[in-house]
Amino acid sequence: MTGVGIDLLEIDRMQAALDRRPRLAERLFTPGEREAAAARARPAQHLAARFCAKEAVVKALKLESWDPHEIEVVGGGDGPPAIRVSGKVEALITQRGLTVEVSLTHSRDTAGAVALALPAAARGAAC
Repeated sequence: MTGVGIDLLEIDRMQAALDRRPRLAERLFTPGEREAAAARARPAQHLAARFCAKEAVVKALKLESWDPHEIEVVGGGDGPPAIRVSGKVEALITQRGLTVEVSLTHSRDTAGAVALALPAAARGAAC
């Protein structure tokens, strides 16, 4: 089984949601994700990209329900981004024999991400 997911988000929407609900960042992002974003000039831009990555992973895996803390975006600053999974998401990926690759992007106004769910044997293979 393989899958692809993509998600886009207006950064201003993320900023507005965070402003309206101060605890939203804690519900959606791991401490590491929040710390990485807080170290940047525009934290909402980086949180928006990470939220898109989580949504893209959910779509690639065709998940019906999920906990945002079980999908964590690591890296993406000085190195390529990667996904760290735990809990039910990790169990599902292991059961299906998959690996997940992700790519993030953002402009001034929009953040986006693409995720690929591939057989674990394909990890690191040239496409």
